Amino acid sequence: MNTEEARKVFKWVQVVLIVLAVFLAVEILGALKNLHSIDAAYNSVSVTGEGEAISVPDIASFSFTVSADAATPSDAQEQVTKQMDAALDGLKELGIEQKDIKTTDYTVWPKYTYESTICLPAYCPPSKQVPDGYTANHSVSVKVRKVKDAGRALALAGEKGATEISGISFTVDDPDKTLNEARAKAIADAKSKAKLLSKELGVRLVRVVSFYDNTGGGEPVAYYAEGMGVDMVRSASVTPTIPTGENKVVVNVTVIYEIR
Repeated sequence: MNTEEARKVFKWVQVVLIVLAVFLAVEILGALKNLHSIDAAYNSVSVTGEGEAISVPDIASFSFTVSADAATPSDAQEQVTKQMDAALDGLKELGIEQKDIKTTDYTVWPKYTYESTICLPAYCPPSKQVPDGYTANHSVSVKVRKVKDAGRALALAGEKGATEISGISFTVDDPDKTLNEARAKAIADAKSKAKLLSKELGVRLVRVVSFYDNTGGGEPVAYYAEGMGVDMVRSASVTPTIPTGENKVVVNVTVIYEIR
């Protein structure tokens, strides 16, 4: 091999070595990058925080039903319509808007009675089912945005002929506001714990690598008037006083920090 050929071979060897060096450098950098990511997962600290927010209910909700019996479907419907219209007019006069009154059920069905039959010595035939008119039923749900009027609304429904009144419950119109407040407090609690823990461990908080929250929280503390029958509402000498209670939301968060 002459000098010129040797020089060309040496040049190609240099090129191959440079390409190989670049390839190895890329692989090493990728490995180091992955190692850094793995280290962040292992070199971490997890803290939890809890936040609680209280709100006063600003909406009351309840349902009531008007039922009537008559010989024909139309007569039963007419009686129910008359009583329901009176109740709805009274609620509107109380300031409850049409959008906050919603029909939840309207049914008409036949009624039957059972006539006994004469039993024979060896056989007693079953009782006979005979038609006995019709029953009409109209149920509505009501949302009272002025909670101080909730008792008056209940009394009014009973006075106007409601045959059944459901339990009343109190909620807030904007639950997300309370939830966000509780979450913010929980995050602040977690941050405070993380700073204290990093100081005690002698490490530095780098960044948040994971975050979880549990928004199940506590249920609203509501008052339910399940035991308040229609007769009690109608016979009440004064408007029933309905305590609203409070809505409490508790949020728990878990924050994982990368540390160095």
